[in-house]
Amino acid sequence: MKQTSGSKSIERASMHFILMMGLVSLFGDMAYEGARSSTGAFMATLGASAGIVGFVTGFGELLGYAVRIFSGHLADRTKAHWPLVFLGYGLILSIPLLALAPTWRIAALFILCERLGKAIRSPARDALLSYATKRVGRGWGFGIHEAMDQIGAIVGPLIMSLALYLGLGFRGGFPFF
Repeated sequence: MKQTSGSKSIERASMHFILMMGLVSLFGDMAYEGARSSTGAFMATLGASAGIVGFVTGFGELLGYAVRIFSGHLADRTKAHWPLVFLGYGLILSIPLLALAPTWRIAALFILCERLGKAIRSPARDALLSYATKRVGRGWGFGIHEAMDQIGAIVGPLIMSLALYLGLGFRGGFPFF
Protein backbone atom coordinates (compact mmCIF):
# COMPACT_ATOMS: atom_id res chain seq x y z
CA MET A 1 0.00 0.00 0.00
CA LYS A 2 1.45 3.33 -1.08
CA GLN A 3 1.55 6.15 1.46
CA THR A 4 0.72 9.67 0.41
CA SER A 5 2.71 12.65 1.60
CA GLY A 6 -0.28 13.67 3.74
CA SER A 7 -0.28 10.25 5.37
CA LYS A 8 3.46 10.48 6.05
CA SER A 9 2.97 13.94 7.51
CA ILE A 10 0.28 12.67 9.89
CA GLU A 11 2.48 9.73 10.84
CA ARG A 12 5.39 12.08 11.54
CA ALA A 13 3.19 14.39 13.64
CA SER A 14 1.90 11.37 15.55
CA MET A 15 5.44 10.24 16.31
CA HIS A 16 6.39 13.75 17.46
CA PHE A 17 3.37 13.77 19.76
CA ILE A 18 4.31 10.36 21.19
CA LEU A 19 7.89 11.52 21.78
CA MET A 20 6.76 14.76 23.41
CA MET A 21 4.36 12.94 25.71
CA GLY A 22 7.14 10.45 26.42
CA LEU A 23 9.44 13.29 27.39
CA VAL A 24 6.79 14.75 29.70
CA SER A 25 6.30 11.31 31.25
CA LEU A 26 10.05 10.86 31.60
CA PHE A 27 10.38 14.07 33.61
CA GLY A 28 7.18 13.35 35.52
CA ASP A 29 8.45 9.92 36.52
CA MET A 30 11.81 11.39 37.47
CA ALA A 31 9.98 13.67 39.88
CA TYR A 32 7.58 11.32 41.53
CA GLU A 33 9.71 8.18 41.49
CA GLY A 34 12.65 10.18 42.80
CA ALA A 35 10.50 11.49 45.60
CA ARG A 36 8.76 8.18 46.28
CA SER A 37 12.13 6.53 46.76
CA SER A 38 12.66 8.63 49.86
CA THR A 39 9.31 9.90 51.16
CA GLY A 40 9.09 7.22 53.84
CA ALA A 41 12.45 8.13 55.32
CA PHE A 42 11.67 11.83 54.93
CA MET A 43 8.35 11.49 56.75
CA ALA A 44 10.18 9.60 59.51
CA THR A 45 12.50 12.59 59.96
CA LEU A 46 9.36 14.67 60.46
CA GLY A 47 8.12 12.33 63.19
CA ALA A 48 5.88 9.93 61.26
CA SER A 49 5.78 6.36 62.51
CA ALA A 50 6.23 3.38 60.22
CA GLY A 51 2.48 2.77 60.46
CA ILE A 52 1.70 6.29 59.30
CA VAL A 53 4.17 6.02 56.43
CA GLY A 54 2.61 2.72 55.40
CA PHE A 55 -0.90 4.13 55.61
CA VAL A 56 -0.07 7.24 53.59
CA THR A 57 1.73 5.20 50.96
CA GLY A 58 -1.02 2.61 50.72
CA PHE A 59 -3.81 5.17 50.72
CA GLY A 60 -1.96 7.12 48.03
CA GLU A 61 -1.84 4.04 45.83
CA LEU A 62 -5.54 3.36 46.46
CA LEU A 63 -6.36 6.96 45.60
CA GLY A 64 -4.17 6.79 42.50
CA TYR A 65 -6.02 3.79 41.12
CA ALA A 66 -9.57 4.34 42.40
CA VAL A 67 -9.86 7.89 41.08
CA ARG A 68 -8.80 6.71 37.60
CA ILE A 69 -12.24 5.14 37.21
CA PHE A 70 -13.87 8.52 37.64
CA SER A 71 -11.29 10.60 35.76
CA GLY A 72 -11.39 8.16 32.85
CA HIS A 73 -15.15 8.37 32.73
CA LEU A 74 -14.94 12.17 32.96
CA ALA A 75 -12.38 12.29 30.13
CA ASP A 76 -14.58 10.13 27.91
CA ARG A 77 -17.77 11.98 28.77
CA THR A 78 -16.47 15.54 28.41
CA LYS A 79 -13.64 14.99 25.89
CA ALA A 80 -11.66 17.35 28.16
CA HIS A 81 -8.48 15.33 27.78
CA TRP A 82 -6.06 18.24 27.73
CA PRO A 83 -7.37 20.03 30.85
CA LEU A 84 -7.20 16.75 32.77
CA VAL A 85 -3.67 16.07 31.51
CA PHE A 86 -2.52 19.57 32.50
CA LEU A 87 -4.22 19.38 35.91
CA GLY A 88 -2.74 15.95 36.57
CA TYR A 89 0.78 16.91 35.58
CA GLY A 90 0.41 20.21 37.45
CA LEU A 91 -0.06 18.30 40.68
CA ILE A 92 3.50 16.99 40.31
CA LEU A 93 4.47 20.42 41.66
CA SER A 94 3.60 19.01 45.07
CA ILE A 95 6.88 17.03 44.90
CA PRO A 96 9.29 19.98 45.12
CA LEU A 97 6.95 21.47 47.74
CA LEU A 98 7.87 18.54 49.99
CA ALA A 99 11.07 20.45 50.72
CA LEU A 100 8.93 23.06 52.50
CA ALA A 101 6.78 20.62 54.51
CA PRO A 102 7.15 21.50 58.19
CA THR A 103 5.30 18.39 59.45
CA TRP A 104 4.65 14.84 58.29
CA ARG A 105 0.97 15.76 57.87
CA ILE A 106 1.78 18.41 55.28
CA ALA A 107 4.23 16.02 53.60
CA ALA A 108 1.47 13.38 53.50
CA LEU A 109 -0.87 15.90 51.88
CA PHE A 110 1.70 16.64 49.16
CA ILE A 111 2.27 12.93 48.58
CA LEU A 112 -1.47 12.31 48.24
CA CYS A 113 -1.82 15.30 45.88
CA GLU A 114 0.81 13.81 43.58
CA ARG A 115 -0.97 10.44 43.55
CA LEU A 116 -4.26 12.21 42.82
CA GLY A 117 -2.55 13.96 39.91
CA LYS A 118 -1.43 10.59 38.54
CA ALA A 119 -5.02 9.36 38.75
CA ILE A 120 -6.35 12.42 36.96
CA ARG A 121 -3.82 12.53 34.12
CA SER A 122 -3.27 8.87 33.27
CA PRO A 123 -6.59 7.98 31.58
CA ALA A 124 -6.74 11.26 29.64
CA ARG A 125 -3.09 10.99 28.57
CA ASP A 126 -3.52 7.38 27.50
CA ALA A 127 -6.61 8.31 25.47
CA LEU A 128 -4.62 10.99 23.64
CA LEU A 129 -1.79 8.54 23.06
CA SER A 130 -4.22 6.00 21.67
CA TYR A 131 -5.16 8.43 18.90
CA ALA A 132 -1.52 9.05 18.00
CA THR A 133 -0.42 5.42 18.23
CA LYS A 134 -3.11 4.43 15.76
CA ARG A 135 -0.98 6.05 13.03
CA VAL A 136 2.37 4.48 13.93
CA GLY A 137 1.29 1.19 15.50
CA ARG A 138 -0.19 0.87 18.95
CA GLY A 139 2.50 -1.43 20.34
CA TRP A 140 5.32 0.64 18.90
CA GLY A 141 3.85 3.96 20.06
CA PHE A 142 2.97 2.84 23.57
CA GLY A 143 6.30 0.99 23.79
CA ILE A 144 8.26 4.17 23.03
CA HIS A 145 6.21 6.11 25.56
CA GLU A 146 6.62 3.43 28.24
CA ALA A 147 10.38 3.16 27.63
CA MET A 148 10.80 6.90 28.14
CA ASP A 149 8.58 6.71 31.23
CA GLN A 150 10.75 3.93 32.70
CA ILE A 151 13.95 5.87 32.02
CA GLY A 152 12.54 8.62 34.22
CA ALA A 153 11.61 6.06 36.88
CA ILE A 154 15.26 4.97 37.03
CA VAL A 155 16.88 8.39 36.81
CA GLY A 156 14.69 10.00 39.51
CA PRO A 157 15.83 7.82 42.41
CA LEU A 158 19.41 8.11 41.17
CA ILE A 159 19.15 11.90 41.39
CA MET A 160 17.76 11.68 44.92
CA SER A 161 20.53 9.23 45.86
CA LEU A 162 23.11 11.65 44.50
CA ALA A 163 21.57 14.54 46.46
CA LEU A 164 21.70 12.48 49.65
CA TYR A 165 25.24 11.32 48.90
CA LEU A 166 26.35 14.92 48.43
CA GLY A 167 24.92 15.76 51.84
CA LEU A 168 22.04 17.89 50.57
CA GLY A 169 19.51 15.90 52.56
CA PHE A 170 15.90 15.30 51.61
CA ARG A 171 15.01 18.99 51.59
CA GLY A 172 17.93 19.60 49.26
CA GLY A 173 16.94 16.73 46.98
CA PHE A 174 13.23 17.46 46.47
CA PRO A 175 13.73 20.80 44.66
CA PHE A 176 15.62 18.97 41.88
CA PHE A 177 12.27 17.62 40.85
